[in-house]
Amino acid sequence: MTKAQPPRAKHVPQRTCIACRKVDAKRGLVRLVRLPDEHIAIDATGKRAGRGAYVCRERGCWVTAFKRKAIERALKIAQIAPEDAALLHHYHLDLPHGSDEDKVEPLAATMPV
Repeated sequence: MTKAQPPRAKHVPQRTCIACRKVDAKRGLVRLVRLPDEHIAIDATGKRAGRGAYVCRERGCWVTAFKRKAIERALKIAQIAPEDAALLHHYHLDLPHGSDEDKVEPLAATMPV
């Protein structure tokens, strides 16, 4: 008589936010991807081809990522194109500010357009 094995826990991929360095589930973060033409896109599926970077779904992390040029560094580009910066700026405005436990002060900095 053999003992039944309990089901194994499903593997949840972990990623790190480039702004606050918080580790979270891949689906809990927003993926930015560098396209072949050096432009940046928001990858909603998480499967788009290209070099990727992850940012929390909180406005403060986006402001910090822009302020510290973490997006450029993570995606290995010299500068964000103006149309890409406008797209990312518009996207981050709909995100919540975050909680008090965050390491980032979202209202202390402004994001370039």
